[in-house]
Amino acid sequence: MKNIVVFGAGMVAGALVRYLLAQPDLHVTVASRTLSKAEELVAGHPNGRALAVDSDDPAALEALIREADLAISLLPYAYHPTVARLCVANGVHMVTTSYVKPAMAELDEAARAAGVILLNEIGVDPGIDHMTAMRIVHMVRRDGGKVTSFVSWCGGLPAPDANDNPLGYKFSWSPRGVLLAGKNPAHYLWEGEEVDIPGDALFDHHVTVPVVVEGDEIAYDGYPNRDSLPYMQTYGITAPRTFFRGTLRNQGWCQTLRKLAQLGMLDETPRAGMGGMTFAQFTASLLDSTGHLRADLAEHLDLAPDSFVLDNLAWLGLLSDEPLPPGVRSPIDVLTAAMLDRMRYAPGERDMLILKHIFEAEFPDRREQLTSTMVDFGIPYGDTSMARTVGLPAAIAVKLILTGQIALTGVQTPVVPEIYEPVLAELEALGIQFVETRSELVD
Repeated sequence: MKNIVVFGAGMVAGALVRYLLAQPDLHVTVASRTLSKAEELVAGHPNGRALAVDSDDPAALEALIREADLAISLLPYAYHPTVARLCVANGVHMVTTSYVKPAMAELDEAARAAGVILLNEIGVDPGIDHMTAMRIVHMVRRDGGKVTSFVSWCGGLPAPDANDNPLGYKFSWSPRGVLLAGKNPAHYLWEGEEVDIPGDALFDHHVTVPVVVEGDEIAYDGYPNRDSLPYMQTYGITAPRTFFRGTLRNQGWCQTLRKLAQLGMLDETPRAGMGGMTFAQFTASLLDSTGHLRADLAEHLDLAPDSFVLDNLAWLGLLSDEPLPPGVRSPIDVLTAAMLDRMRYAPGERDMLILKHIFEAEFPDRREQLTSTMVDFGIPYGDTSMARTVGLPAAIAVKLILTGQIALTGVQTPVVPEIYEPVLAELEALGIQFVETRSELVD
């Protein structure tokens, strides 16, 4: 019996925990600040245990890590280096779905010396995106070619049948995380030129991206996702003409978020005097309102009075006389609360995860376009697609590490065949499908 400790019991933990509990030779401890969340995930399983743990208490974390063969960190990313250092010190493997940050990368040599793997970026984005990309990159190389262009899109969205609100979005993971991601600057290569987009202009740079979903072609908004260029080295793509990673949303999201950012609603700075305010009063406090809030917003944001963006702000309740929820301290708290109140999935609704890679490759005798597309749906009254596509790759990798099928050490990401081949094979067996196509390009 191998022992696993899972730190965190958030929105994407369910599929991971249930997969691991279904393995007969694994014992799973779920440790969360909120005991009831851990208990809900374990659900009384004989090979499971739920505990309360303070993630700000390294001694409490270490006590659980010492008992384990492998630790999974689903905590906020700032905690991953702490968990990783404790794992290295105690000879325990670690898996997380988050990006490798410098503090994690610095542990590579120590992890190798300790004989443990610190596997990061094994979710969906990052994770499945890396694995499906590398499968094509290696295929191109085997066929004697080189990749000259790479464009990748990923988005977690309501399925078309659940897309029933004017912002075209519902939350299957941290609402605050979704909004904070909209403040990140972007950097990418396009037709031979490096492009830098400041965070406050991110949503100005969106394009239309068509994707076939259940037989229908749907146009989505796509915008840049952080710094794409480090992944040129990760993927071993040298001197491409284009290298771009982007995010997909339903149309209208980018225009609305751009104006919310312009209004200051993504600001994390605590503000005094919010107690007792209504949403309308708070929104008015962000601009010099004359008392005619919608008209003043239109002028302040340079919008037509009948703009759909203003309709969206009204739909969110930002112009309403409802009192602010207790405990909000900053503009982003207010927006998070408003969105979470109105943009939840109803019971039985499906979410959807889209991942689409578009490659161009040159071979000695031809040029080709290669695509890899995944459109995955949540299970009504079951796991969301977000939970499955984030949690299952990590859970599969855990099993492969503990059975010795992944024997790598050090800080790793799933860009090598030893990791991505068995993980993708099992994901496909579990119904998470990838359609790959090749077509010749004619100049």
